[in-house]
Amino acid sequence: MDTRRLDLNLLQTLEALLEERNVTRAAERLHLSQPAVSAQLARLRDLFGDPLLLPAQRGMRPTAKAEQLLAPLQASLRQVRETMMTHQDFDPAAAGMTLQLACTDYAQAVAVVPLIRRLRVAAPGIRVAVRNLETVRLQRQMESGEVDLALISQESAPPGLLTQAMFEDRYALISRPDHPAWRQGVTLARYLEQEHVVVSLGSGDFGTAVDVALAERGLARRVALSVASFLLVPEIVSQTDFVALMPERLVSAARVPLDVHLCPFPVRGFDVAMAWHPRNHGHPGQRWIREMFAALMAEAG
Repeated sequence: MDTRRLDLNLLQTLEALLEERNVTRAAERLHLSQPAVSAQLARLRDLFGDPLLLPAQRGMRPTAKAEQLLAPLQASLRQVRETMMTHQDFDPAAAGMTLQLACTDYAQAVAVVPLIRRLRVAAPGIRVAVRNLETVRLQRQMESGEVDLALISQESAPPGLLTQAMFEDRYALISRPDHPAWRQGVTLARYLEQEHVVVSLGSGDFGTAVDVALAERGLARRVALSVASFLLVPEIVSQTDFVALMPERLVSAARVPLDVHLCPFPVRGFDVAMAWHPRNHGHPGQRWIREMFAALMAEAG
């Protein structure tokens, strides 16, 4: 192969094509037109003397040679990017970049909203794309650059990711004001008798860690409703006789009338951490965002 005909743009196109296995998605990722990427693929096929990607029922499938190329190509380009990023000065006020952030709607309400407010003042050129957290896909999303930063509990973070603790939260019992069940006080027996709302992100389950803890004590509660959003629960509870255990930080941010009580039995709280891939560790812009974000949450207590 005549390596003088290679350039970094071609190698980045090859990486995107092999990871996406779709010309349209690779073009969007590279911010190029589809014809431009198709033309670069033709050059790559000529350079390597191999089709590299063949049409398939869904997208394209790599040839055997392409599969052998992918891992060393990714490693080489990662080293080049890290070398370049390490030597870049970062000026937040003048920065223009996009942060791909994955988290639950709970984290969006209690952490991302303050982050956006701070960024609009300190770094107005930084765009943030917020997406729902998909724990099972997070490792792959970070490896491909689809996600830069995630808010997740440290124990749930996939192995191989770097993490930094941000804050802790605990659960409070919420109900509508003047709920008839609590007129004689909040007790465990009365708690178990109520109809409960739980949050199940995407699975529709009616059991949570709270139910496991109750079962260990030979107890069970009446879970009548499972929803996929934390933000929906205060609204539902404020208008019905349902009760729920909700993170305190989210309850504090709720804009509907609620009564808040201590849970009548011990419930373990949880932590929220930042998680990122080692490939982004040295990126000056993302490092600045992580440091600023951690300081912001520390200020908020």
